[in-house]
Amino acid sequence: MGSPPFPPPDPDFLPPELLQALERLRQGADFMPRWQSTQVLDEELGPTWREKLLEFQDIPFAAASIGQVHLGMLLDGGFGGCLIPLLYPGCVGIPWDNTGKGLPNPSFFPPEIPFPGLFPEKSLEVLQKELEWECDYQREAQCARTFRDLLRDDPFFSVPRVVDELSASRVLTMELASGMPLDQCQDLSQGVRDEICTQLLRLCLMELFEFRLMQTDPNWANFLYDPTQHKVTLLDFGATRSFDKEFTDHYIEVIRAAADGDKEKVLQKSRDLKFLTGFECKAMLSAHSSAALLLAAPFSRRAPFRFGAQRTARGVRALLRPLLRLRLTPPPEPSYGLHRKLAGAFLCCARLQGRVRCRRLFLRLHRRYWGGNPPR
Repeated sequence: MGSPPFPPPDPDFLPPELLQALERLRQGADFMPRWQSTQVLDEELGPTWREKLLEFQDIPFAAASIGQVHLGMLLDGGFGGCLIPLLYPGCVGIPWDNTGKGLPNPSFFPPEIPFPGLFPEKSLEVLQKELEWECDYQREAQCARTFRDLLRDDPFFSVPRVVDELSASRVLTMELASGMPLDQCQDLSQGVRDEICTQLLRLCLMELFEFRLMQTDPNWANFLYDPTQHKVTLLDFGATRSFDKEFTDHYIEVIRAAADGDKEKVLQKSRDLKFLTGFECKAMLSAHSSAALLLAAPFSRRAPFRFGAQRTARGVRALLRPLLRLRLTPPPEPSYGLHRKLAGAFLCCARLQGRVRCRRLFLRLHRRYWGGNPPR
């Protein structure tokens, strides 16, 4: 959504019409016929690609808006099973999905919310770029390799290996991971759920402030929890984006200021980040800083934050009218994917009823970020 620079923790933040439109986009794909999927594989991997597999399931395991996923087994057994996503013909370099249902238009928004205040042109421009990334499997493969290296020694997260000899611009083969999506973890013990939520937020903070590289798709199916190993495997790196240090230098201080209740510094750093122009009226500045403090609540408390018990989005929703009516500039481009990921992480923690010492996590990382010498 953009301003303010924090995500909402539950879906009440978005109009239901928009949520319905996005759900239709997500579900509106069909399988390719067998001859067509075989043609894609032949063109990308060569006609002998089947010789590298012990097994290949011609019927897709799943489909999405830009492609479908097959299951296979490598001939040498080195990695065991593998997932093989294929892009639909025509998706490479095409910035829109193939569901034929289009993107949300102003009619999806309730009349009381002034749609122009959302800066839809900028939103669609960012969406177009992200969809182009999703259609670039060579880029996604490199992002997956990078994350695998970054998390190689992590005690909780892992990334499957990319099978290079079976990957190309429209085909991406990765080792098959075991586990259950995070939305299926609701019946686990409170202690385990707390640990999953704690680790998920730790990962978000590391991605932003240490790696400066974030997988911004918050789909819970991209996080597989394996109870036998008490670890989470990360999937789908198509929406990965980087952040420059100037952005993260200011952003970490916005969070710190909001967590400490410092409204003046929130406004100062929001101007540095280009969330604000410096010419906003008092009503807009008040709404912006108030929303930032509301959404930074998890980082403001020394005690564990109970995600399932709070209703932050209700407070933010009350501030939407002035935020969208009085905002003078669209949010900076990096914030779109960042806030989508953080909102998804907060929502997951709420769904799992997680209890997380968010302030401790953040302050520890804040000290590391500045090497013990934060700016004044």
